[in-house]
Amino acid sequence: MTRDWTPLALTYLVLAVAGLVGTWWFNALAIIQMADFIGDLVSSGPAVSSITVDLLIAAVAGSVFVLVEARRLGMRFGWLYVLGSAVTAFAFTFPLFLAMRQRRLVRAARATT
Repeated sequence: MTRDWTPLALTYLVLAVAGLVGTWWFNALAIIQMADFIGDLVSSGPAVSSITVDLLIAAVAGSVFVLVEARRLGMRFGWLYVLGSAVTAFAFTFPLFLAMRQRRLVRAARATT
């Protein structure tokens, strides 16, 4: 393990793994059951629709943050985190980005001292 992995970066990494495993467990369940994934999100009642809109807006705002922050810090391929969230889950890619961002910040701070 390198010294760039701070406790905060490791916390974000653990959250990323939990987000990947947690979301894909239910995605696999939906596939096995041949469920209408999109239909379930928007038509399973007001509570589910509220959570869907809530998380969608948070994901869009988080995606904008990822793109802007990656560019600001000179992190290459920041757009891959946003694209990856469509393939895996934002609950995975956002904490993963935060872990990599933390490593970048530690590396930058070390370079200035």
